Amino acid sequence: MTDQLHSPLLTWPKAVAGEGEWVGLPIHYGDPIGEQWALAESRAFTDLSTLAAVCVSGPDRQSWLTNMTSQIINGMTPAESKELLVLDANGRIEHAAAVHDDGEMTWLVTVRDRVGALAQWLESMKFMLRVEVAERHDIRVIGTVSSDAQTDPLAETARNLPGYLFTWDDPWPGVVEGGTRYFAGSKHPGSDTRFHLHIVEGDGAITDMMSVAGDSDGMTPAGMLAWDALRIAAWRPLIGRDTDARSIPAELDWMRTAVHLHKGCYRGQESVARVVNLGKPPRRLTFLQLDGSRGDLPESGARLMRGNRQVGVVTSAARHYELGPVALALISRNVPEDTVFDIDGVSAAQEIIVPRDGRSEDSPDERPGKDLTNKDLRRLDIPPAGSPHMSGGRKA
Repeated sequence: MTDQLHSPLLTWPKAVAGEGEWVGLPIHYGDPIGEQWALAESRAFTDLSTLAAVCVSGPDRQSWLTNMTSQIINGMTPAESKELLVLDANGRIEHAAAVHDDGEMTWLVTVRDRVGALAQWLESMKFMLRVEVAERHDIRVIGTVSSDAQTDPLAETARNLPGYLFTWDDPWPGVVEGGTRYFAGSKHPGSDTRFHLHIVEGDGAITDMMSVAGDSDGMTPAGMLAWDALRIAAWRPLIGRDTDARSIPAELDWMRTAVHLHKGCYRGQESVARVVNLGKPPRRLTFLQLDGSRGDLPESGARLMRGNRQVGVVTSAARHYELGPVALALISRNVPEDTVFDIDGVSAAQEIIVPRDGRSEDSPDERPGKDLTNKDLRRLDIPPAGSPHMSGGRKA
């Protein structure tokens, strides 16, 4: 059962309420750019209660989740933060979740309006295993940002909040054990933007954070616009926004944090392996630098045209405090990397996330099975398939 979100921060001076996916949460407090600065410098926090959780308990929970998802959860400790994907049989992304195990339960934190579907799928897969599944819409999520993966200046403040449960430190954009990467640059744009999710029960912690902010000259709340701008600039994909029903992990460079390439078989694993070995995913995520001469931003779903043909869509857009107007877009893999798009009169130049050949760091130099077409390796004592000399072959 879901609850109606209404953040206590909506009472903060100049708070502007969000709509759609951000309904019930402040999108800004009168200074979206200043809020980004504060968030990036660890002087702000964001109410991210667009997120909720599914909890899995029982002695079989870790092995069960390992067998069904893209990640190894076996042996996970409370000190670890992981990410997993649930794929369909064709390797398409159905669910994504931040993973924390507190020793008794495994928490799967995901977008609030997807919690019910994830819980329902897990329930359908229980069979005779010793696991229990529960939805947790009562939690609230406080987001903070640091420039270092190991250090969050606001972590101690979060741990002292009423109803504090745990902190999830986003592994993005690191390449975790078993993962691989597509971006080939020397430094990933998200390297200095590390996201932290502090999970609490109820609104009390949000109210306490408001008191801390009110008593401190350096602390301030930041709205959803600020958080989203930092996410986009870090090339961090978001389920439901930067994905659709056809998305696969390779298209989004999501295999750096959410997929373990060397674990046992799971639903969709064959597709993952095939794309790693052969490259060439159908589409690729790209980062767009937008012409800043206009004040508006393209909406999610805005079409990207090459001539008279649509080759992609904008998935997320924001006005970044340093980069200006930027966006993420999902485009056909074969679109040339130097293509400059026109989005309703706004020029958009690409910065490459997934290369056009779709080859990851772990992709082999040569396509597996390439030598099978080498005539020098053919056995001369066995006629080719379809030869009239083979039983059942075509007769002259």
